[in-house]
Amino acid sequence: MRSLLIFALVGLGAQLVDGALGMAFGVTASTLLVLSGVAAAQASAAVHLAEVGTTLASGLSHWRFRNIDWGIVLKLGVPGAIGAFAGATVLSSLSTEDAAPLMAAILLVIGMYVLLRFSLRTPPVFRSGATPHTAKFLTPLGLFGGFIDASGGGGWGPVTTSTLLSRGKTAPRTVIGSVSASEFLVAVSASLGFLVGLRAEFLDNIPIVLGLAAGGVVAAPLAAWLVSRISPALLGTAVGGVIVLTNAQKLVRYFGIHGGASTAIYTVIAVAWAGLVLVAWRTSRAPECVGADVDLEGLDQADISVEAPADEPRVPTR
Repeated sequence: MRSLLIFALVGLGAQLVDGALGMAFGVTASTLLVLSGVAAAQASAAVHLAEVGTTLASGLSHWRFRNIDWGIVLKLGVPGAIGAFAGATVLSSLSTEDAAPLMAAILLVIGMYVLLRFSLRTPPVFRSGATPHTAKFLTPLGLFGGFIDASGGGGWGPVTTSTLLSRGKTAPRTVIGSVSASEFLVAVSASLGFLVGLRAEFLDNIPIVLGLAAGGVVAAPLAAWLVSRISPALLGTAVGGVIVLTNAQKLVRYFGIHGGASTAIYTVIAVAWAGLVLVAWRTSRAPECVGADVDLEGLDQADISVEAPADEPRVPTR
């Protein structure tokens, strides 16, 4: 019962992050599970099995509100499923001693990306009528995102969502909806990969899955409230710093770094994290119109032109 409660709290915390940022459920849940003593492969397997249900519900919701581009879903999700199966197989074949540092290293890199992504980068401006993403671009992105997601316990959202948003070719709601729907394929494929690789050990993940799912369901409405109260830039920076610090600690212990060297590493991370939190805090206090997304769809020249009054002469422009 105590373990189930811990896993439910992990799912609650991960869903709060994911609901507010649109990403990082797997990264946050895997980090917290490994921190609580769960083996790396079992943590990733449990997270992906729990995500089968959460991503299905999310995809259906986005479909209902017409936030999905099925072309993106197929071109991104099918390669992502292939990459996820390969990543799950690789992680399952490694010993616990080898898998732990590999997973920590991948999560560390993803955590650094999330940290920098939400503290330093400004939102792109989205334009209507842009050329859609091609299979030549989406296929390798899906393969890479799926492999990282399964082998690292998370990363599909940070890799794919952020990349698609940064290109500015698709509306944000369509990107988030399409990535969420395609993640269902990734979660199913990764779960099958872990089932093949872990076999009997896969059944040991059922209590973890139930706890994660229960916590996620409870946290869903709270996450909706949280996103309206806390700036995504500030929350993403805070979460990214936690992920970096916890996984850096695991790598420091694995490589046997002690004394002044470990203290110096933690100090550098803490100082950099505090500085980026300050930057994100200042960004969150900036006027809302700065960096806001502009939707030009439906506007014509008459809507945006400025006419001179009839009794005043026009000033020629050049």
